[in-house]
Amino acid sequence: MSLRILGIVPARYASTRLPAKPLADIGGKTMIHRVLERAALAESLLELVVATDDQRIFDHVVGIGGHAVMTRAEHPSGTDRCYEALCALGKDRYDAVVNIQGDEPFLVPAQVDELCRTLVSAPSGLATLAHHLTDDQDLDDPGKVKITTDIQGDALYFSRAAIPVLRNHRAGPRHAAHHFLKHIGLYAYRTEVLAKLVSLKPSSLEQAESLEQLRWLENGYKVRVGLTVHPSFCVDTPADLEEARRLATQER
Repeated sequence: MSLRILGIVPARYASTRLPAKPLADIGGKTMIHRVLERAALAESLLELVVATDDQRIFDHVVGIGGHAVMTRAEHPSGTDRCYEALCALGKDRYDAVVNIQGDEPFLVPAQVDELCRTLVSAPSGLATLAHHLTDDQDLDDPGKVKITTDIQGDALYFSRAAIPVLRNHRAGPRHAAHHFLKHIGLYAYRTEVLAKLVSLKPSSLEQAESLEQLRWLENGYKVRVGLTVHPSFCVDTPADLEEARRLATQER
C-alpha cells in the first residue's frame, strides 16, 4: 500500500545567525522558493506545505503559488511545527510526514523519495538520511552532524563530534580509514509516531548536543537511516548564504 505523505517545510523568520533566512535572495529567487521548487519535484509527496510563524513568509509563499499554514512562534523545534501544521490540515488525511529543511536551497528531489522509501521499511516509523563523509574538515565541524548505526541501519547516536574516534589512527585522512556518516537534515515520521514524539520532554543528551533527535533515541525510538549518494548544502551563516549565491550563478 502506498503511503499518503505530506511534505512540510518549517520556516521561521527569526534566526540568531541569519535573520529572515527564508526570504533571502539567492540568484533572483528566495531561499524558500528554491526549496519548494525542488521539493515539488519529488514523486512521493501527496502534498507540500510551508509551516511558518511569520505573515511575511506566509504571504510570499502564497504569492508564488505555494501552500502555507500559520503556526505558533514558540515551537522549540521543526518537528513540533510540523505537527501543528499536520493537525491544521487534518491528521486523518495523511499516513506520514516528511520534514524538509527550509534552508537547503539546492535540495535534491531524489533525496525526498529515498527518505520515503526508507520510511516504508522503518520498523519504528521514523527515518532520516545520511551521506558518506568525504572531507576531514566535516568531521571536526560541529555544524555537520555525524551518525553511527547498527547493522540493521538504525541510528545508534547522533553527534556534533567525530564519531567513532579512530583511536589507533596514525596518518592519512581519517575519512579514508573509516566510513563516517554525515547526517542529511531530512526526517520522515508516520503520523502516529509524530504525535508521540512531540509529547516527549527534552532529554539530557539532546540538551548536551542541541540535537532533538537524541530525545527520540533516549526515549527508546529507533531511527532508520537511509544512505544517499547526494550531498546536501545547508545555509546557516552569512558565509553560507554568499556561497549559495555563488552556486546559483553557476546554474544559469
